[in-house]
Amino acid sequence: MSENRKSALIVGASRGLGLGLAAAFAERGWHVTATQRSPSPGLGALASDAVRVETVDIDDDGAVRSLRERLGSQTFDLIFVVAGVATQAHEPIHSVPRAVAAQVYLTNAVSPIRFAETFSDALHPRGILALMSSILGSVALNEDGGWESYRASKAALNTYARSFEIRHRAAGFGVLVLHPGWVRTEMGGADADIDVETSAAGLVSVIEGRLGREGIAYLDYRGETLAW
Repeated sequence: MSENRKSALIVGASRGLGLGLAAAFAERGWHVTATQRSPSPGLGALASDAVRVETVDIDDDGAVRSLRERLGSQTFDLIFVVAGVATQAHEPIHSVPRAVAAQVYLTNAVSPIRFAETFSDALHPRGILALMSSILGSVALNEDGGWESYRASKAALNTYARSFEIRHRAAGFGVLVLHPGWVRTEMGGADADIDVETSAAGLVSVIEGRLGREGIAYLDYRGETLAW
């Protein structure tokens, strides 16, 4: 890999937006390490000299540590945790089984930050930790209700992200909490506003434009700032 080539670790790239991001970064000349929870035909087809495929379940601390060991001394300009779930997202919280609500919170809020903590020393000092959040995680912008367990998990992720940035401020890397737009994926549905390619291209541009900047920002795929 060229010393001048940017490197990205995309976590949760087996399909949908994660897969689209892995492809988009590779097309922009980045070297990509992309993870899957289980074998993915789409990601397997993307594997090349520019795209390394790894397997990890971010809810499994042992698997995360094992990935960290496999990657050794490799460092990244970007670590982007995309993985997330929206199980029973349309149901009010009192109708969602406690175990399901707990799993949504674990996967969407706790696990991304635990992953980031494990890999924090693998980020270049002027690099970026990006976390896939959502506009639904904004407390200030919640005027319509709905998506209660999902909203709460993303609001928690946003809060954890702010604390993570404060804890690691001296390291010099930036933290981005990102809303991809309403995207036509299995999670977003067929009626969503934009396709994967549009969202991925926008997110890549936002990230490339923020490299070298410290602090934390909550942005959408067009680079517009969102209210927390």
